[in-house]
Amino acid sequence: MNEIKKVETKYSVRDGGHYTPGMIYNGVLYISGQLSIDPETGKVPEGGIKQEARQALKNLDYVIQAAGASKDRVIQCRVYLPDVKYWGDLNEEYASYFGEHKPSRIVVPTNNLYNGCLCEIEAVVAMD
Repeated sequence: MNEIKKVETKYSVRDGGHYTPGMIYNGVLYISGQLSIDPETGKVPEGGIKQEARQALKNLDYVIQAAGASKDRVIQCRVYLPDVKYWGDLNEEYASYFGEHKPSRIVVPTNNLYNGCLCEIEAVVAMD
């Protein structure tokens, strides 16, 4: 049976949630939803969806790097927004982060996100 490995980052913070930032199994990294909270300040960045998307992607990158992977190995992302009206600005920041790499993606309009965030992103990453 393959081992399951937990991935923590230097910013792993517990808000009472029962989860781990990342889990590796069978050569695949599964990353928990990364909110748009700055891990150094504990606050949501000001300025709206672009700044929040940028922060959520930065938080995603912390987990990817802690696992020893890179963003060009991301297979799929699931993005949660409280309103589909943010899609265009989110897409702009997402494209800036990934560049030419285009993982499969779904954008899910939801109700309110934790702590008033405008963006949460989870991902699946190939490790081998």
